[in-house]
Amino acid sequence: MQTDNRLLDDLARLASGALGAAAAAREEFEAALKAAFRRWLSELDLVTRDEFEAVRALAENAMEKVTALEERLAALEASASGTRKTARKRTTGGTKRGDGTATGGR
Repeated sequence: MQTDNRLLDDLARLASGALGAAAAAREEFEAALKAAFRRWLSELDLVTRDEFEAVRALAENAMEKVTALEERLAALEASASGTRKTARKRTTGGTKRGDGTATGGR
């Protein structure tokens, strides 16, 4: 019976040694895979999250300024359009001659 225990003990040591070696191999494989993945990522032209957020904030700021300028331009165009209509009403009384002078249209 003691022989059976010794055999079982040897088998248990052998199995635990094999599992330990498998775990070490697994850890080594994971480390190599992570290193290869980091190397591959470093070759790509990627930005960090901080850089991305900084550029995103700049773009949002620029879009706000563009929107404000578009609104300002529309207001100026509306103002200029109203000024042109008023100026046309004042000058529509006569006809223009070829020399640039106006004839009396009264």
